[in-house]
Amino acid sequence: MGTRTGFADGDPRLEPDLPGKSTTREYAETILICVLIFVFLRAFVFQQSEIPSGSMEDTVLPGDYILVNRMSYAPTGFDWERRLLPVGTVERGDLVVFKHPLEPERDYIKRVVGLPNDTVEVRGGFVYVNGERLDEPYINPLYRTREYFSTKRVPPGEYFLMGDHRCDSADSRSWGTVPERLIKGRAFLILFSTSAPPPDGEPGRVTIKSTLRKLWYIVFHSRWDRALSSID
Repeated sequence: MGTRTGFADGDPRLEPDLPGKSTTREYAETILICVLIFVFLRAFVFQQSEIPSGSMEDTVLPGDYILVNRMSYAPTGFDWERRLLPVGTVERGDLVVFKHPLEPERDYIKRVVGLPNDTVEVRGGFVYVNGERLDEPYINPLYRTREYFSTKRVPPGEYFLMGDHRCDSADSRSWGTVPERLIKGRAFLILFSTSAPPPDGEPGRVTIKSTLRKLWYIVFHSRWDRALSSID
């Protein structure tokens, strides 16, 4: 007859000792997971953009760094996707970031004024959509021109976009409407803002010098009152 040890099957005291993870490995795995999450969000959900010009004053200013929701207008094939994901349709008044029709390598930001099949007209600086004057509380009266723009019908699947600074904006009045496929997302947040001019150098090119200059501006020339402000 065999002897019993007094330990039940499955008793943790019978389990062999397993080597634990080192602290360095745990930190490395945590950092890797954070990097992967950041890369995913950066590639598919959010985009950071810098405002280089005053065409959207006073809503966003040169030196503002904004966040763009790339999921806002993502295509969906099923009703459950629309209920589950934070997606919607392009609406009048949205601030959208898009690829310029004539320069697809560059991103622009403008406000949606005309939807597909709308008629858009400008009389004395005021916009009329489908014959009715558009309420635009976001326009600074000093930036409203006295121009006239003859009636234009927006083609299906395209949008008529305008800058809030009507005196200093090249938009659909000059280069036409924007196809929906060129719209990348909706601007929704000013992440931070600097009053200093953007760093010198080739636009879009990141160098050690440009990065250090940008950090300098963020620390010493920030407009803290604009940081984390929602965009209307």
